[in-house]
Order: sequence, then structure tokens, then C-alpha cells
Amino acid sequence: MDMSTLNIWAILVATLSTFLVGWLWYGPLFGKSWMTATGLSEEQLQQGNMAKIFGLAFVFELIMAFNLAMFLNDPSIGLQEGTLYGFLTGFGWVFFALAVNALYEQKSWKYILVNGGYWTVTFTVMGLILGAWK
Repeated sequence: MDMSTLNIWAILVATLSTFLVGWLWYGPLFGKSWMTATGLSEEQLQQGNMAKIFGLAFVFELIMAFNLAMFLNDPSIGLQEGTLYGFLTGFGWVFFALAVNALYEQKSWKYILVNGGYWTVTFTVMGLILGAWK
């Protein structure tokens, strides 16, 4: 695989898109449902080390975007294919991997749907960006 054809700017924008989707998803859209499903309160969330959380999240999401870019690193893959493959990655792999863990952890279906839905949407958006921006 030729890494010289990867678009680093697209990878960075795809990485940053995870924060935008996360802000919407875990904020106005499903924030209350997520807090209920995890058993976390506003006070507990505010006690977290935000620099550590956001810093490591950026690194991990950059690795994910880079890996997805490697899978999509073919001239025949455009916006539609990138979006589809991003969706299949998020739903077919990540959603169900999280669901298996959640079953063993005895988490609720709400927990599975909120977190799995986030990753499905996130990978779909990343695939769209990476597929369109060659």
C-alpha cells in the first residue's frame, strides 16, 4: 500500500469531525440518555481530566482515521464508496464490537445504541471525508 497517496489534511479533518459529531451526539442529541445509561452525573463528568481525555481521544481518533484512510486508499473510491465503507466500518465492526462488550458488562440497550450509534455516524462521516477528499 502506497502511503504517499494519503491526504494528511483529509485525515486531520476526519479526525476533527469526530469531535463535532461527539459534541452534537453526547450533547444536545443524546447527552441525557448517555448520562443515564452510563450512570454518570454532570458533577462526575466535570471532575475528569479534560486535557488527558481530549488529548488521548485525538490521538486514538487520528489512528482510526489513518487506518480508515489506508482502507480507502484506492483511486476508485470516491465520496459514495467512502461513505458506504465508513458506515460499514462503524456499524458492522465497531457497533457490534461495543455491543458484545456491553453485553458482558451487563449494560443497557440504551448504552449500546447511544455509543454504537455515535461510532456508526462518526465512521460514516470520516469515510465521506476521506472518500471525497483525495
